[in-house]
Amino acid sequence: MRRVPSVNTIPEIKVRSLLHALGFRFRLHRKDLPGKPDIVLSKHSAVIFVHGCFWHRHPGCLKATTPATNQNYWRPKFKRTVKRDLENQRQLRTSGWNVIIVWECELRDLDILADRLQKEILTPAVLYQQETECIRLAAEDPKIFRQKEAGWRNQGSGLERRQCERK
Repeated sequence: MRRVPSVNTIPEIKVRSLLHALGFRFRLHRKDLPGKPDIVLSKHSAVIFVHGCFWHRHPGCLKATTPATNQNYWRPKFKRTVKRDLENQRQLRTSGWNVIIVWECELRDLDILADRLQKEILTPAVLYQQETECIRLAAEDPKIFRQKEAGWRNQGSGLERRQCERK
């Protein structure tokens, strides 16, 4: 595993090339953000993680297999990775970042990926599904969005969390 690179991987370089061709400018691996996102688009308050399907356990992907040997080692390792990913994403979203995950297998069709990235980067309000919590981030709309468990509202200086009223 020492040979598996953590930065400047081929999928990451493809996504960076695609973003650059679309006219986006970005920073790489900002250490001051949780999880050191692969790509940071500060202007759009968006971060992109380029995940390998095997290491980050892409649900339903054929590349997300578990090795047959030494499963007592691999299962906890994968579980820790997924847990760490979810925690980093939660921290970033709580801080107001739009978190975008690009899976390695999505790089097969760059046209579809380009459309998705443009839409997700440029859309000001995005609905996220996190474990049991639906959170609506609305940076431009002062309305209060009611969701099942939690909600967000814009208070001028930034997004603030509050308990949603139950209907």
